[in-house]
Amino acid sequence: MAFTLPDLPFAKEALGDYMSAETLDYHHGKHHKAYVDKTNGMLDAKGLAGASLVEVVRAAKERGDGPLFNNSAQIWNHSFYWQCLAPPEGQRPTGMLAEMIDDAFGSTDNLLAKLKEEAVGHFSNGWAWLVLDRDQLKITSLHDADTPLVYDGMKPLLTLDVWEHAYYIDYRNARPDFAEKVLGNIVNWEFVARNMDGEGHKRADQEG
Repeated sequence: MAFTLPDLPFAKEALGDYMSAETLDYHHGKHHKAYVDKTNGMLDAKGLAGASLVEVVRAAKERGDGPLFNNSAQIWNHSFYWQCLAPPEGQRPTGMLAEMIDDAFGSTDNLLAKLKEEAVGHFSNGWAWLVLDRDQLKITSLHDADTPLVYDGMKPLLTLDVWEHAYYIDYRNARPDFAEKVLGNIVNWEFVARNMDGEGHKRADQEG
């Protein structure tokens, strides 16, 4: 079975002024879908029909297959990213996640400031990440389609897409405004907390 474009976990209008329905129409409906279509067009020739999405991403990385890796990893990255977002309802980290954030960064505000700094300072296209790296909270960024799936011990918790198509319609070239408003208002902290179990990679996977 071919991979599919997953539905957004919220209505297109639900993120308000922080991320418009027009952005979601293009980013999810066109960019994300294009990665799905291109990956599906390669699977049979690569001998990976029936493999899960995570298996395809990792196999492409091991083989050095750039086109397959770039497209399949972008399916997974985007599928994870949409789940990191939620309508603005004053969400904040709680429980063990909040405690680990305080231990590692001093406060949630400090974490958000550092994650924004990582996102803004990342040159060109890519993703800013909050990960568990061998059970320690860390902030990092990865270029282009690169993904935590292919790094031992790196467990994804939260990501922000910093490809220009993620924000240009709403923010033009003002990546700092995009990072601050999204991170400060529409993060799905319940999803981030669930990923503390180390199973975040499965939450954006698909069966082949």
